[in-house]
Amino acid sequence: MDKLVSLAKRRGFIFPSSEIYGGLNGFWDYGPLGVALKRNLKDAWWHDMVAGHDELATAAGAPSPYEMAGLDCTIIMHPQVWKCSGHFDLFHDWMIDCRDSKKRYRYDHLLGRRAAHRGKQVFVTTDASGDDAPAELAARAQKFFGLRAKQANEIEWVGEIEPLATAITSGGASLADTLGPDAMAPGTLTEPREFNLMFETRIGAMASDEDRAFLRPETAQGIFVNFKNVCDTSRVRVPFGIAQIGKSFRNEITPRNFTFRSREFEQMEIEFFCRPADSAEWYRYWRDRRWKWYLDLGLTAGKLQLREHGQDELSHYSVGTADIEYAFPFLAEGEFGELEGIAHRGDFDLRSHMEGKLVRRDGELVVETGEDGKPRHRGSGKDLSYFDDISRERYVPHVIEPSAG
Repeated sequence: MDKLVSLAKRRGFIFPSSEIYGGLNGFWDYGPLGVALKRNLKDAWWHDMVAGHDELATAAGAPSPYEMAGLDCTIIMHPQVWKCSGHFDLFHDWMIDCRDSKKRYRYDHLLGRRAAHRGKQVFVTTDASGDDAPAELAARAQKFFGLRAKQANEIEWVGEIEPLATAITSGGASLADTLGPDAMAPGTLTEPREFNLMFETRIGAMASDEDRAFLRPETAQGIFVNFKNVCDTSRVRVPFGIAQIGKSFRNEITPRNFTFRSREFEQMEIEFFCRPADSAEWYRYWRDRRWKWYLDLGLTAGKLQLREHGQDELSHYSVGTADIEYAFPFLAEGEFGELEGIAHRGDFDLRSHMEGKLVRRDGELVVETGEDGKPRHRGSGKDLSYFDDISRERYVPHVIEPSAG
């Protein structure tokens, strides 16, 4: 990874943000060649998905003709948007702190393995990933037991490398006997706790808690809240899509892997609105078309895979999701990481912004209520349904979302 970062800087593609002041973790500046490369990618996406979609859609075998429109929404939106979308309550990772090193880690990023030497045992952890993890664990164990390099083979390893969370759940480790990635002794890691990934800010000169707002963690919600505006002003008919390219922000606990997990990044997203009865067919169309798009760009087929999510992976709103994954060089041999996700979101988003935050109960999406029986986060109350003046149907469209970061 260091070689990739160094090469990108030397060639003028990407520089660390605020580098003359020591940089800012998770933020990157695109240099002259980086800007040109990113612009080419965005232009290709916009042409193929929006401006020139007619000819390409016909060639790709779309279920029916459809229209595309563009949008550019603000980065800061009304806070209620994020409460009804679920981001305010659910958009979090689990973090864990080390009382010794004062460092913070993503709980699900820590890998570990039990090591023993002359009756002394410890569960050693590292935040390194891929092929770097085994060597890092070996070095940590050697240092903990006070061994020289030639004595490293005296360490007895118990079990395989696994996530710390898995080891604790199965009883193979406890926080009391876990050695943190940068700690000198076991037992210094705190209990995991939730960490909301949205950047918080304040609006106004005399800002208080009532003026709290957030930098958007995704571009999608701006499209949903403008659904009616686009319908009323553009004369589009379902099925149609709204596309947006723009900045998003996620306050990652531990940014890593260069630009692939950063705190400020750009997204290219489409929200495609269709009749509920046709949504499964449109989901297959967009999944296959986005897969072909990456191959047509020239990416090596053997480095790409299309993977459908299992039922246990699906978000509470998702009817189906597929990831286009790439064999990134920072992953272990044979592993793939997400490049783009194509999600069948059903009518979750439009209904949430009409009625309030939705949750799934007994297989049905219902408005979440508090102890008083009232909606926990109220929706706008606006009618975001669609009326087809030809078939005379009124319905809340289903949404297919191809989203690349």
